[in-house]
Amino acid sequence: RVMVTRFAAALLFASLLAPVVRADIVERVVATVNDRAIFLSDLRKRAVPFLPQIAESATETERAARLKELYSELLNFLIEEELLKQVAAQDGTIVTEADVDQAIVNIRTGNGLTEEQFMEAVEAQGFTEQAYRRDLKKQLLRFKVINERVRSRVNITEEEVRRRYEQRARGEGQELRFKVAYLVIDLEPDANATDVARARKQANAIRATLTPDNFMVEAEALGGGDLGWIAEGDLPEDLGEALFALSPGEISAPIRGSRGFNIFFVEDRQVGSDFPTYDEMKDELFREMLDVQMRRQERVFIEELRRDAIINRML
Repeated sequence: RVMVTRFAAALLFASLLAPVVRADIVERVVATVNDRAIFLSDLRKRAVPFLPQIAESATETERAARLKELYSELLNFLIEEELLKQVAAQDGTIVTEADVDQAIVNIRTGNGLTEEQFMEAVEAQGFTEQAYRRDLKKQLLRFKVINERVRSRVNITEEEVRRRYEQRARGEGQELRFKVAYLVIDLEPDANATDVARARKQANAIRATLTPDNFMVEAEALGGGDLGWIAEGDLPEDLGEALFALSPGEISAPIRGSRGFNIFFVEDRQVGSDFPTYDEMKDELFREMLDVQMRRQERVFIEELRRDAIINRML
């Protein structure tokens, strides 16, 4: 719900600053969505904030072309809005006056306006308070439906957030380091295929018994121990890649190395000291990843609604 309110605040304050142009409205149907009509007057109202930009076109031909393109894009938006409105009716989803009140508070405080300054800005752009609240309510309904229907499709794990953190760090030149323990099942340099198969079987059996709690005991018994902090480039490429795939507290599968089969336990991992810690950045990164995934899944959901609907465009 917090995310929805934040999205609404950004979008609605932008529309608040757009000038209003009054025009005569000619009522005719420009589209139907499952037999529900969208009127030309609806389209014209939505076009108002964009008209000053179109009016700056160099020629009448260019203005006409840009207006046609604008109407086509806005009609798509109105069709989507109607589809979501119908979903809201099916689900019993509503936007209350309290929801609208809270959204206005978020918009106003987010832009550093007092109540009086906010209402002056609304009125200066030709909106009445009632008209502004109606428009806000429509947009909040859209965000609420999307949040309720789409949020369950998005699953971002702690591991994915940590990967994004490390990608960000590496992109800024920070070196990734691991606190690692290991054990090794030795192989002789001249080991034949039978020896290798036997060692692999032994390594797999040992790996099945390992936990973070008993790893060091087993490592010391079998020949291994604590490697301490090692940088990403301190190991051969194949072993470095294996470590990079592990989260703190995870134990690797057996990995063939020069001495035999290695098993690694990653106790912790971190980036260079001149970079915020994972705990400091994880909430911000989660929100960024959530926003991207929500936008992607929103498009998928709306396309599904379009496929299942009967839509007629008459413009």
